[in-house]
Amino acid sequence: MENRKHIVVIGGGFAGLSFVKHLYRNGHYSVTVVDKNNYNYFTPLLYQVATSFLEPSSISYPFRKLFRKKDIAFRMAELLKVDTSAQRLYLSDGGTLDYDILVFAAGSRTNFFGNEKLRHNTFSLKGIDDALYMRNELIKTMEKAARETDPAERRRLLTIVIAGGGPTGVEVAGMLAEMRKYILLHDYPELKNASGDIYVIDGAPYLLAPMSDKTHEAAYKELHKLRVKIKLNTHVNGFENDQVLLSDGTIIEAKTLIWAAGVIANTFEGIAPESIGKGNRMITDAFNRVQGYDNIYAIGDISIQFTDKEYPKGHPQLAQPAIQHGKALAKNLMRMAKGQEPKPFKYFDRGDMAIIGKQYAVADLFKHKVHLGGLLGLMSWLFIHVVSLVNYNNKIKTLYNWAVAYATRDQALRMIFRSENQENRR
Repeated sequence: MENRKHIVVIGGGFAGLSFVKHLYRNGHYSVTVVDKNNYNYFTPLLYQVATSFLEPSSISYPFRKLFRKKDIAFRMAELLKVDTSAQRLYLSDGGTLDYDILVFAAGSRTNFFGNEKLRHNTFSLKGIDDALYMRNELIKTMEKAARETDPAERRRLLTIVIAGGGPTGVEVAGMLAEMRKYILLHDYPELKNASGDIYVIDGAPYLLAPMSDKTHEAAYKELHKLRVKIKLNTHVNGFENDQVLLSDGTIIEAKTLIWAAGVIANTFEGIAPESIGKGNRMITDAFNRVQGYDNIYAIGDISIQFTDKEYPKGHPQLAQPAIQHGKALAKNLMRMAKGQEPKPFKYFDRGDMAIIGKQYAVADLFKHKVHLGGLLGLMSWLFIHVVSLVNYNNKIKTLYNWAVAYATRDQALRMIFRSENQENRR
């Protein structure tokens, strides 16, 4: 037991948790997970917390309960610096942690492409705190609109612009459109006959650009049905004084801009610049070993791997590659501990999917060879997302909340829970 090598995992998201799960109660390594939160959360459903359709506990679960009796240690802290020579980590709690093997699974953050004003003026969705803050602010904006008497100002308050037409942007737009259609006038009778639009802005020629042509068409059609305004081949250049400035010269009067236009990997002091590639991702070999290091690995969004012939530019920054990275690395480290050769990573694309509103979803499965839409797409989306939740408690809560929302076209989660730190962000 004392001779076991110590693995430290930075981050407990999809990649980190997948990695750790395959090392439960192993006899070769001791494992410590370091994360700034004391819980794991299911990123693809953050927008449903932000739009009041799910409560945070439906998509999150505490690490210490997950790791109970699994022989996995947990440390709640942020990584500040790596001393690769001493194999030592400096943490935000003032302590240090030594490692034999270091695994980066710290994921990514919202990419504002260098525009700091957008960072401070918009909503993004990279964590539970972001989702709750967005939920609070959206509800407060509705309350303000309900008492506003100036039609122009009321319209500005009720107009929402979403930058990014990928899965997050499309799903947020669909959910907000459903709220506008079925909930708004029930909760806010003062807003009868009030106007306000929902926009999706994207620089690509299609919504859900990486998916199939059938999906592009279906997504556009379904959002159009929900009266969402779509502007493609267009970028958001700025947001000042409640005006969204677009690359084609258009100005949209709106109180709210939701940023879902891309991500960039997290970075850490102590990792050599030559080990960092496009999008701040750590360059890794076929075994997820970081370029320039023998005992440092990177998995998930923070890793970019050029050795998979089908993905010469690196794997997409999605949940499935992260999960598969974690599993493959854990198995390789176990092989190496037993004196066996590691196996190179190869990504198996199970497909992409997105839900649009409450009753329609699209899915491209098995490298886009199978396209599902409508009810079949919805059932596939529901099944995959429920199965992927980390705990049975989460699965039951989420299914219940979805059943209530589906049956009643409503959900009683539109309450403002204030956090002093979050309130001071804007």
